[in-house]
Amino acid sequence: MACSLDFIEFVCSQIAAAGTVRYRKMFGGYIIYVDEKPVITACDNIPYVKEHEAIKPMMLSAERGFPYEGAKEHYVLDVSRSDFAVRVVKTLAEVLPYPKSRKKK
Repeated sequence: MACSLDFIEFVCSQIAAAGTVRYRKMFGGYIIYVDEKPVITACDNIPYVKEHEAIKPMMLSAERGFPYEGAKEHYVLDVSRSDFAVRVVKTLAEVLPYPKSRKKK
């Protein structure tokens, strides 16, 4: 489930035109955020995006996989094609909700 930091930085550079990009380490993998929305889950140096109706036509030929045990199936995002990856990520950033804030007790 581990990812190399070099890989995460490469993914972020490939999608930089999609908006404000940042990443956060999570359980050995990473979550990559665009405009504060969690868009990519990266595990084992593979970038995954949620299967969503908004990107379905773009992802017809995409591989699929499970980023971690117990996860729903996701699309594997081809980040080697920067223009394509930016289009997918921008679309997801528009339709995905912001993460719920954790309230301290």
